[in-house]
Amino acid sequence: MLLPILSIVIGLFFLLWSADRFIDGAASLANRLGMPSLLIGIVIIGFGTSAPEMIVSAFSALNKNPGIALGNAYGSNITNIALILGTTALIKPIIVQSIVLKKEFPILITVTLLSAYLIYDSEISLLDSIILLTIFTLYMMWTIYQGIKDKSEDKLAENIDQELTDHLTMPLKNAIIWLIIGMLVLLASSKLLVWGAVEIATFYGVSDLIIGLTVVAVGTSLPELASSIVAAKKGEADLAVGNIIGSNLFNTLAVVGIAGCITPISVEPEVFTRDMLIMLSLTFLLFIFGYSFKNKQGSINRIEGGLFLLTYIAYNTYLIYSVIS
Repeated sequence: MLLPILSIVIGLFFLLWSADRFIDGAASLANRLGMPSLLIGIVIIGFGTSAPEMIVSAFSALNKNPGIALGNAYGSNITNIALILGTTALIKPIIVQSIVLKKEFPILITVTLLSAYLIYDSEISLLDSIILLTIFTLYMMWTIYQGIKDKSEDKLAENIDQELTDHLTMPLKNAIIWLIIGMLVLLASSKLLVWGAVEIATFYGVSDLIIGLTVVAVGTSLPELASSIVAAKKGEADLAVGNIIGSNLFNTLAVVGIAGCITPISVEPEVFTRDMLIMLSLTFLLFIFGYSFKNKQGSINRIEGGLFLLTYIAYNTYLIYSVIS
């Protein structure tokens, strides 16, 4: 059992390392080819930060372990809101100011409700997956259009430009090398992680869904946790909300869609009655806390952050109890 545990630890380490190298190389290469920095931030870095979830879920589906794929996607969404935003808000209360974020809140809720509808029949079919990926494509096109249109007005666009400075100074040769190395290590580490997770699930008689919801979900969400904490310490905590909304949309649409296109996913009843219910509840709370109503500035204060964090602890405690009982 030591070997599978080591494979998960090593796999996660190199998964996150390679994703960062892939982003550096891809962003620098895109800049050399003339892509505007705003599009690099939205497309390249957006895909890069969600690459761990996408690659792990794809390998899980290929290995006929779709439970890990689904658990990774939905578990990451729960982790993003409850653990990451909860922790970020405890460090520094989050004031939501960006126009883009306000527009994306309703999209996230709509997509989450659509996902609940699609898994109601206990399966994510090829047609369901195509629907998810089509919506994802339209969402990306809309995001790019809005980013270009509102660049002069939106604080998020300015912050993206500032954040890209470190990514765009790499020589062309180094960018290509790191792009290739990052992708190869990303693929290898993902395969190692999935193998370890399956071995542990088999040894302890735990469903691969539970492993996906817990160990894999937390591991693949570490880039979002790191970037959100850094943003909070820099006084840019509203960027954390943007990171989480974007990541959850990627997970719900692209991660599940890619896995479902590889193989139809049989959805356990608990996913709808337990995990989807928690994900929906957290998404609605995020909307209520973060959206600016007439007499209320959108924010997530420390009390609300603490509520998110307690929800995460309670949810994972219940998952552990369901396994050992």
